[in-house]
Amino acid sequence: MSLDTIHQGKVLNHPSGLFVLFFTEMWERFSYYGMRALLVLFLTASLMDGGYGWERENALQLYALYTGLVYFTPLFGGMIADKILGYRKAVIIGAFVMAFGHLCMALEIPIFFYIGLAALILGNGLFKPNISSIVGQLYDDPEKKDGAYTIFYMGINAGAFLGILLCGYIGEKIGWSYGFGLAMIFMIAGAVQFWLSGKIFGDIGLAPKKDTVADLEKPVEQTNLANNNGRLGTWAVAGIVVAALIYFLNPLKEFDSFLATVNTAIMPSLILGAFVSIIGFIISDPSLTKVEKDRVWVIVILTFFTIFFWWAFEQAGGSMTIFAADYTDRNLIGAQATTFKIFNTLLTIVPMVVITWVLAKLVRVTFSAISTANIILSASFVFIWGIVIWMLVREFNAEATEVQASWFGILNSFFIIAFAPLFSKFWDTKIITSGPVKFAMGLGLLAIGFGILAWGSNGIPQGAQTASVSMIFLILAYLFHTLGELCLSPVGLSYISKLAPLRLIGIMFGVFFLSNFMANWAGGMTGSYIDQIVEENSMSVFFLIFTIVPAAAAVILLVIKPILKRMMHGID
Repeated sequence: MSLDTIHQGKVLNHPSGLFVLFFTEMWERFSYYGMRALLVLFLTASLMDGGYGWERENALQLYALYTGLVYFTPLFGGMIADKILGYRKAVIIGAFVMAFGHLCMALEIPIFFYIGLAALILGNGLFKPNISSIVGQLYDDPEKKDGAYTIFYMGINAGAFLGILLCGYIGEKIGWSYGFGLAMIFMIAGAVQFWLSGKIFGDIGLAPKKDTVADLEKPVEQTNLANNNGRLGTWAVAGIVVAALIYFLNPLKEFDSFLATVNTAIMPSLILGAFVSIIGFIISDPSLTKVEKDRVWVIVILTFFTIFFWWAFEQAGGSMTIFAADYTDRNLIGAQATTFKIFNTLLTIVPMVVITWVLAKLVRVTFSAISTANIILSASFVFIWGIVIWMLVREFNAEATEVQASWFGILNSFFIIAFAPLFSKFWDTKIITSGPVKFAMGLGLLAIGFGILAWGSNGIPQGAQTASVSMIFLILAYLFHTLGELCLSPVGLSYISKLAPLRLIGIMFGVFFLSNFMANWAGGMTGSYIDQIVEENSMSVFFLIFTIVPAAAAVILLVIKPILKRMMHGID
């Protein structure tokens, strides 16, 4: 049963349930990106400034490990939701586990800091793939899903925008604990709001009962994968064997510290072993028809190319944050400072007005059905508005203006909010319908963004630890990275919901997030070599690496497009 048949009303010509999910995901992304914006800055800040005083290399290695594992656990969260909890319960449990993680980090005590990171990793595993799965089940017509996921993606980035802006500002300028604590507050708000909105979804997200567009020819009975111990055991052993081989043959493993051991010896083995075992387990499912198997392979192939996108894109929270902190001129005076204050005010207020307008429409349509959830959601927005106004007034009254390093991270989210409706309308025109072409466009635009950074950093001397590059290069880089993201990420979510059998949709979203696992870890590890590459070559060479690789991946994807089209069997 879909929301169209439940008839709970529509907002902006979409089921109102989409916007309940929109705001739930918004608060989760607020907490995740708010914390992520502070992580490297907190770790590298001196003890005098309240940080841990870590070297850049070590901070980026921990960043690699955390952001990688955050996208590894969705593989298991998808399976647990598919077969045990259902998607809605998994989302609620995951949200509260993440709230606990933020609480631990706010204490700033080392042991609790690591417990907090672990809780965020585990909670995200239950939350992330399953809320995306629910979105796909809201629609009977698969043609509406690209637009729906683009709108949903606005919610993701609205949360990221506010989280980076407010947690970053408060963490850098007031205190690290306050920044981490703010992330916890809104994670709890999102969890409670979703929990109290359950009845608006009917039976959606409880348990899969039938297949959808992915089973066009011969729908099959739901396969009890959890009890297929023979096949599960076979592929688990295969994954362990691959992991062991990688471990013993890996020439790069180091044992100088716990972090180095995990990142150089354990993670490569875990990544490749998990990839082989999970993909093999899914593809060997005897219930899959030929059409379904081909489509699952398309998801795997697109996932592979997505790795190259996120590997480069996720420099935003690592090496690009360091570039903003140490190599970018962020001190403004006179007219420049006034111009920035006005720009920052508009940059903050306009998205807030748009999101509040969407909230008002949702409340008007659904208040009678889920009044308590709407009251909590509205109260959260009142609180957010209060913080925003306090921050803007404080900055306008400040004598000196130094743009915080985390501020640049909001540009991605702002551009998403600004351009997502245009992309949604553009996809609806059907001028470009091919998923692989959209993916290639995303990789190409990303490459242009890093090319701009390579050009802008060309004047930085070899081995320099600081510089004063104009902010315009970072701003343009974030613009092109965002345009690329809009071509790839929401489209990828939509294609999984179209191509995957409903009985496997949770685990297939987990497989798609496997690309984020590999890419975030690899991206963080590559970023950790920034000092070495700058010392031996230049900052420009460092960014050229992230220009050439995505561009080459885009070309290859365009070459194999006809093969992928045949394998999608009518879904383009």
